[in-house]
Amino acid sequence: MPLWMWLIDSLALLAFVALAVVAWFSLRRRFITQGAGGSFDMSTNRNVDPGSGWMVGFAVYRHAELCWYRTFSLSPRPRYRFVRGTVLIEGRRAPAGREVHAVTIGHVIVDTKNECGVRQLAMSANALTGLLSWLESSPPGHRVNNVL
Repeated sequence: MPLWMWLIDSLALLAFVALAVVAWFSLRRRFITQGAGGSFDMSTNRNVDPGSGWMVGFAVYRHAELCWYRTFSLSPRPRYRFVRGTVLIEGRRAPAGREVHAVTIGHVIVDTKNECGVRQLAMSANALTGLLSWLESSPPGHRVNNVL
């Protein structure tokens, strides 16, 4: 087989694999959010340095927990699970410095304390309003008002 035919076959194979990966990401998100109580784009940061460590993803409401998935992951399982009543949200601010390039345009950043070790969350203002409402509306007998 001539070299140029081998190159064409290799490029065709790479294009097919790239298309399959893009299709998987799209179908994965659709499958995960199907039947959920709601979903929204949210980035997380576990680092002390606010300008680094941001991971892009999306969150899905599931009964008493908020499940967070990385956008570019092959895993169908959530990376973090935020249980209602164990999440504390502190403040709200606009991205500053290197964060401007690390989070999605229009997102606000909140500091958080939780069992997962995530220090900051970034989401749209509307998604933050929904999250705060979800945190404050826990069922009777659970800790409420974990919003400062």
